[in-house]
Amino acid sequence: MILNFTNTMEIPKIRLNSNYEMPRIGLGTAGLLKEECIETIKKALEIGYNNLDTAESYMNENEIGLAIKNFNRENLFIASKISPVELDFYRVLGACEESLARLETSYLDLYLIHWPDKSLNSNFKEILKAFKKLYDLGKIKSFGVSNFTINHLKYTLKIAEELKLPVSVNQVEFHPILYQKELLNFCDRNNIAITSYSPLAKGLVFNNPILSMIGKKYNKTAGQISLKWLLNKGTIVIPKASTEKHLKENLDLDFEINYNDIKKIDEISNGRILARQKFAEFG
Repeated sequence: MILNFTNTMEIPKIRLNSNYEMPRIGLGTAGLLKEECIETIKKALEIGYNNLDTAESYMNENEIGLAIKNFNRENLFIASKISPVELDFYRVLGACEESLARLETSYLDLYLIHWPDKSLNSNFKEILKAFKKLYDLGKIKSFGVSNFTINHLKYTLKIAEELKLPVSVNQVEFHPILYQKELLNFCDRNNIAITSYSPLAKGLVFNNPILSMIGKKYNKTAGQISLKWLLNKGTIVIPKASTEKHLKENLDLDFEINYNDIKKIDEISNGRILARQKFAEFG
């Protein structure tokens, strides 16, 4: 993975194995609906965000499409996710077209399978062939997965390599309270970028005494310490925010955490998963 920090005032980027650059700080939009979604997206883009993460199941692609109308599409990175239920070749193609129509764009910068699901068992190769077709047609610039374990990734990589379809991103819950070190190392070895969702652990980082103590040392919030730690690990972060104050705070990460403090944060994890689990093994 090639990291791009050419200008500390700009959002850093990572070069994916699809050869496209992805901003390493984005906005998570799960739970943002209707007018709040439109206004939040506009506010975020005006502040300087250019990476927006959504999903078929978030029910807000229409609103995001409306919000981005007056912004240069070429300057935006838009990721969406397909729900895994009853997937097949034609469902993938159709779902992508529906997302594109709602977002009013001709392509997605990143398209992911939202959850590993047992329905992927029988026809996973055909499903990946559909993503490969979208990739070859330029409908999607990069392909990825979400909530995939190492076992899921091994199975996916075997088929994807046959199809010459790069698996560029694995979007997973990742924060100081859930430090998925083994998964991170596996993804690094296989040139798969990790996007950290719930990077503030649904607000729990603000109650953590170690993060709060370190935050005071650097005159930063516990949330900013968490986000900077995640960037130091090489991940992409997509914190959700709706107020201008929090949107700006989540971009204000131009500082460094010293080695000893990073080690203290490394030891916080208790392995607690906060996301509602839908894991299923397949293969």
